[in-house]
Amino acid sequence: MTKPGGAVAVATTSALAAEAALEVQARGGNAVDCALAASLLTMNTEPGVCALAGGAYVTVWGPDSDPVTIDGNVAVPGRGLEAHERGHGTARVELDYGGGIETLVGPGSVGVPGSLAAVECAWRRYGRAAWADLLAPSIAAADKGFPLSSACHYYLGYSGVPIFGRSRDGFDALHEDGALRNAGSLIHVPHLADSLRHIAEEGARAFYCGQLGRQMVDHVRAGDGMLTYEDMQSYEAVVRPALVVESGDWRIASNPPPAIGGSVLGAMLAAFARTGHQRWDRQALADLIRIQHRCLDYRREHLDLAEDVGEVAGRLLKLAKSGELTGPHTSASTVHTSAVDDSGLGCAVTASSGYGAGEMPDGTGLWLNNCMGELELNRRGLDAGPIGSRLPSNMAPTVCRSVEAGLERAVMAVGSPGADRITTALLQALVARFVFDWPLEEAIAHPRLHVDTSGSEDRLMVEPGLDIPETTLPVNRFDTTSMYFGGVAAAHYDGFGQFGVAADPRREGGIGKSETPAQGS
Repeated sequence: MTKPGGAVAVATTSALAAEAALEVQARGGNAVDCALAASLLTMNTEPGVCALAGGAYVTVWGPDSDPVTIDGNVAVPGRGLEAHERGHGTARVELDYGGGIETLVGPGSVGVPGSLAAVECAWRRYGRAAWADLLAPSIAAADKGFPLSSACHYYLGYSGVPIFGRSRDGFDALHEDGALRNAGSLIHVPHLADSLRHIAEEGARAFYCGQLGRQMVDHVRAGDGMLTYEDMQSYEAVVRPALVVESGDWRIASNPPPAIGGSVLGAMLAAFARTGHQRWDRQALADLIRIQHRCLDYRREHLDLAEDVGEVAGRLLKLAKSGELTGPHTSASTVHTSAVDDSGLGCAVTASSGYGAGEMPDGTGLWLNNCMGELELNRRGLDAGPIGSRLPSNMAPTVCRSVEAGLERAVMAVGSPGADRITTALLQALVARFVFDWPLEEAIAHPRLHVDTSGSEDRLMVEPGLDIPETTLPVNRFDTTSMYFGGVAAAHYDGFGQFGVAADPRREGGIGKSETPAQGS
């Protein structure tokens, strides 16, 4: 008889992923199992937006333990190669997506994938369900076919030919008679279900040390890329103490260095806390713009190319807390899942494969990442740093815990996709929820702004509905709310048996709650 898990709430990228989480809960899973199952499903059913052969971070915080972040980000490849064998096998692609991007694709853009290592590490440390149960929903979706989401369809409208036309199996799965399939169409990716079955049976070793790993490496090396067998076999997820900051009655745990996202989010929260604002009025928005601008400028000028990210991030947090950061003013595709359960356990998972390398090794059904060529985050390009080091990342999966007396078991898991908009989306949602005390859905749905520092000229990007104060920045006003501004997903447990859950209306998402334990069978 299967023993059901406790009550769980989950917010993720699709209804299919939310169903996967609740299916695993019914098989005995806790919040970590449910978050991992949903994340695996999104990595395998969001073509273009994410892929299993990418990178991920998992933040976990239980009621009686310290928060940790499991680092499964993409690493710099090239173990065993001579210098002259590096830096080849890419093509430069320009897309109109997101107002215009330039990225490198092809075998040479592929970094060492870490998502599956992070998922398995989190499951071994915290999970209760069987490993095969986590993969079962993804295998079923791959067998039956899965609907092409609107977010995927939107991105593939730009990238379907120049990037995803590089693989015959991949292109045919997404197109019919040369035209991109409609949103909602069933997608069947050849060989994907078989690859997932191997992983379900053998664990992550099938991906890193088995035939799947060899197929990926052979494909990349045949195209002059840098990924080697030694890279795959030596990859390990790293467990780090989470970066913790405070906001009101809540402690907020997020992604620590060498990732960038958690430090930038923490600095912006600390800086905004000093302003004392209690609502989104014109002055609060003026301070929000200034804080974003200063923090993102600091990231661009100091963090993105830092040799020691921890030291530079520490200076950023110190400046934010002291008020020095907010004086006069002198960057891909991701998916996210949040889950909490009635034990007070919270888990947040954010994953990315960049814009996609467009490469699918024959017989695998697995799209490869292009994180080496994701130039707005990896500004060093193909010479990204020491072999084996993690690439820069803005991902910030976050778990928040109440410090108010009597509410120690209250917990919220939250995160967002959205490349360089991840931290600004989370900042605005967390301020509205924790500082202004708005309901969760309202805090996430409220119009957002973002200071874009990725181009030659800094710009203020604004959704409709905000009373924007005078600013020296050029203003780009959107006609409607947009997935450009992220897709915050949050799940909350109040410690007394009540759940709250919300998925961002900007992005097709899914939510699920099991408020009483399901019956085993």
